[in-house]
Amino acid sequence: MEEQSEQVQEVLSKLRPFLLRDGGDVELVDVEDGIVRLRLMGACGNCPSSTITLKAGIERALMAEVPGVTEIEQVF
Repeated sequence: MEEQSEQVQEVLSKLRPFLLRDGGDVELVDVEDGIVRLRLMGACGNCPSSTITLKAGIERALMAEVPGVTEIEQVF
């Protein structure tokens, strides 16, 4: 599990500059049984496009790069 969390953090660090550029950020809350829980912060937290950012951008990247990730959940 610890290794999976580290892999998730690595992918998020690659994506973070794009989020920061738009005034947002992402925080890893938990990784459990292939489910990654993330909190979108700053401008991303209340942006109408945040679900699209989460599902189309972050989820796609995590599922492609971290073995065992099956789902992404947004935590508020």
